Amino acid sequence: MDLIKISNMLIPFVVLFIIVYAIRKKIGIYDSFIKGCKEGLELSISIFPYLIAMLFATNILVKSNLLDNVFSFFKPFFDLIKVPIEILPMAVMRPISGNASFAIMIDLIKKYGVDSYLGRLAATLQGSTDTTIYVLSLYFGSIGIKKIRYSLWAGLLTDLMAIVISIVLVNLMF
Repeated sequence: MDLIKISNMLIPFVVLFIIVYAIRKKIGIYDSFIKGCKEGLELSISIFPYLIAMLFATNILVKSNLLDNVFSFFKPFFDLIKVPIEILPMAVMRPISGNASFAIMIDLIKKYGVDSYLGRLAATLQGSTDTTIYVLSLYFGSIGIKKIRYSLWAGLLTDLMAIVISIVLVNLMF
């Protein structure tokens, strides 16, 4: 039996467990469900302006080719440490936008192939880093936190370490 079949069978049991638990605790299931839906809709509406702002800023950055121009300046250094310059736009965009970095990854895979060094490195980067700036601006902004303090630095440092470790591991394994 494969994992998909197991998970498909497990979901109804989880829902059934929640219903039985709610009945035993004398909780109004339908009312709680409707209340959760309302809260989810309100949260979606409050997040929407921040989402639009991030998408707009990301689109401007990607379409302007600013990243490509900046990275061409650093090409000799990255050639020296044997890191292909083509991966840098993805590494920079990943903390900002998951969709933009995913699009860059798809372009790299189409151009160089799935089993190429760049294809494997792009896939590893996509899976090992997070959309730190996006998460901080969207979620912190939606609940009104203005001072993100060390969250940004911790997240970006983690992303940088994930990029470095991805490069090292892909070099070691492939």
